[in-house]
Amino acid sequence: MISRDLALALRDAGLVWHPESGDRFQLDLPQQVESEVEADVFTLSEMTIEARRYPTGTILAFNGTTEWALDSVAFADAVWLPREDQLRELLRATFRSLTRLDDAFEVEIEVAGERRRFEHPDVAEAYGLALLELIGRSR
Repeated sequence: MISRDLALALRDAGLVWHPESGDRFQLDLPQQVESEVEADVFTLSEMTIEARRYPTGTILAFNGTTEWALDSVAFADAVWLPREDQLRELLRATFRSLTRLDDAFEVEIEVAGERRRFEHPDVAEAYGLALLELIGRSR
């Protein structure tokens, strides 16, 4: 799972989240909840937390099975933590390779004929760093 800092950087760079069952997220409500709650990772599932779309926007509805009393949060108050497979999919045709190094993973992408490599001990973080670069170049 990618770090909260990388997830925030991806969101700030313009990564758009289309919530689906199985997606993980954290809350981004620094003025409204305790820091321990922001550290919790939630998973979208029709049984517990679901994305409900309304003309006024999307909310993430907690269906009464969570350990604390929260009915819903605005979609904008959530930080998506994309999985490794989702990050790889978002790299699309730019993805060239994933290599296991001695103490890290290296993701290689190619953009406009230029190959770039991103290394991190966590494979999802390496994919996320590559995606952050790709988004930055597309702006």
